[in-house]
Amino acid sequence: MERLLPDRHGERLYLDHAATTPMTAAARAAVAGAMAHWANPSSPHAEGRAARAALEEARGRIAAAYGWPGEVLLTSGASESLALALARATPARRLVSAVEHDAALRAAGRADVIPVDAAGRVDPASIDGGDALVAVQWCNSETGVIQPLAEVAQAVHAAGGLLLVDAAQMPASPAPVRHADFVALSAHKRGGPPGVGALLVRDLATLAPTGGQERGYRPGTENLPGVLGYAAALDEPEPDHADLRARLDDAIRRSGGEVVADGAVRHPAIGSYRMPGMAATAQLIRFDLDGIAVSAGSACASGSMKPSHVLRAMGWPEERVREVVRVSFGRTTTGADVDRFVAAWRAVARGARRFAA
Repeated sequence: MERLLPDRHGERLYLDHAATTPMTAAARAAVAGAMAHWANPSSPHAEGRAARAALEEARGRIAAAYGWPGEVLLTSGASESLALALARATPARRLVSAVEHDAALRAAGRADVIPVDAAGRVDPASIDGGDALVAVQWCNSETGVIQPLAEVAQAVHAAGGLLLVDAAQMPASPAPVRHADFVALSAHKRGGPPGVGALLVRDLATLAPTGGQERGYRPGTENLPGVLGYAAALDEPEPDHADLRARLDDAIRRSGGEVVADGAVRHPAIGSYRMPGMAATAQLIRFDLDGIAVSAGSACASGSMKPSHVLRAMGWPEERVREVVRVSFGRTTTGADVDRFVAAWRAVARGARRFAA
């Protein structure tokens, strides 16, 4: 792919890492190395056995990165992992929170919906988890709001249900997933290659098999280069962006903007901001012309530019929903990058106020 043309600042600023983040150097090297020595891991010959050994070693590294004691089923990404669990988990009922990712809502079909409060948080006491698979995100991809998973899991398990956690935005850490029965993961959100992910399964007896590869739970030749790239990416720690996001939050407030879910526990690398009087579509164009990439909502939905179902579930009226953009940080984001975005935000906001006057 050709390098993006520089803008008048000399280079572009990418602040959409929650949609996808660039592959790490280690991940790229692992993918390239595996492609140079490719063989089908399901083949019985020596080359296939070597590929199988490499695949299983990477599977173990993925499990260790999340401190996962159960099974790791390798998939094409978090969307497939969610669909797999929602279609084939053994409980008879399906419950999803009102702020789940579009991929989960599509896969859940006519599931019962769990409401959220004004900050987008699930109330564990409202969950009727009897004989149900309950889907709740660890972190919302639009607002960054983190759910109280320990309390949610306690309520679900007390009722005899199972908990599915969408952890696509989660750093490699065992803490948030230790209460879950299923966990959906994505490599490209963590610096790995696109087209790879995993479904962590605590007990395979709670998931109906269909035959094929991945212990009979997913057909298709395993993507060995992608899996090795994913494992390599997880070996690299991610920076803590809490100070940067706090700096951005404060600047937006002082500039007349609104911080979405202000005061809630949020992902340190994800923030959503409302610019009164300026549609998100217009903001995205202005920022893009200034060489800055941000988004409106999650990447899977922002292309349609339809109003965010997440903000609507939090009680926001449509006219305010349409004025919100998301900013998300990655490994390379710096304080200077935040300052550059704030300067651009203020310039766009001044234009919106002049237009309103």
